[in-house]
Amino acid sequence: MTNASPAPRRGIARRPLLGLALLGVCLPRARAADDMSAVLDPSARAETLYDEGEWCEGPVWMPALGGLVFSDVRRNRMMLIREDGRAEAFREPSNNANGNTVDAQGRLITCEHRTSQVVRRETDGAITVLADRYDGGQLNSPNDAVVARDGAIWFTDPTFGITQAEEGKPRLSEQKGRFVFRLAPDGTLAVATSNFVQPNGLAFSPDEGILYVSESGAAGGEKAPSEIRAFDVADGRLSNERVFARVAKGVSDGIKVDTDGRVYAGTGDGVRIWSADGRPVGHIPTEGPCANIAFGGPDGRRLFLCAGRQVLAVETRVRGAAVRT
Repeated sequence: MTNASPAPRRGIARRPLLGLALLGVCLPRARAADDMSAVLDPSARAETLYDEGEWCEGPVWMPALGGLVFSDVRRNRMMLIREDGRAEAFREPSNNANGNTVDAQGRLITCEHRTSQVVRRETDGAITVLADRYDGGQLNSPNDAVVARDGAIWFTDPTFGITQAEEGKPRLSEQKGRFVFRLAPDGTLAVATSNFVQPNGLAFSPDEGILYVSESGAAGGEKAPSEIRAFDVADGRLSNERVFARVAKGVSDGIKVDTDGRVYAGTGDGVRIWSADGRPVGHIPTEGPCANIAFGGPDGRRLFLCAGRQVLAVETRVRGAAVRT
């Protein structure tokens, strides 16, 4: 493991990628256009921050580390893009790390495919294993995680890291399903829901009364709808499962929410955005699939997009609901 050591490749390359003023063609009606103008200035442009990855994932803004951490899953490394634009290797090898989040103490929580673990990076750089087994068997390949205000870590456990050699280590699953888990502050691990073919990204509403989870089974050729589901959350339990939104292109992957409750998801053609009531708001296109997204920057208004080999960024008019600055 290497922490914040210089990468052998060149640093950040900031350049405009695409104009977002054309987003109006993706909006179904005037009311949605008003919402989109609240999200982005019509003249906003996305920049390419990094373009030397293979499959960029799991972006998270880390004030304690001075920038954006993300996973380059298939190259088995994690990277750090500092606020001054320098791109550095952060952990290499990374155990095919995927999703990342940050807890209330500013510590990095990471889902590792190769080890089938959820780990925490302590302030001194040491790695603590938080979860690796359930019901007598090794976890599949933890994919994405979010930390609730009560300190519980919710994470998804699909099988991508044990079925795809480029993203982990192929082996047979030791679990009875692909679950969404809740890791309580006392270390108790419990299944929150078992109703997914391949659960993927997840995020809370601003008040944490709703949990959104991506169903991405279709990405692996399995029979599953491409959709985001919503659950009511109370006392660490989920109820009232329903379809929040359906995805027309590819599958829903990483999810984030802004302070007004809008839901943002990486999909097969970029970032799709919905209002809190599930109404389509708009679309930020990318050249290929967008795997994951994160709000960050000094004021929490910069939206980072992991899209294949690239990490992009665009300034918004909104703030991420769970961003630490």
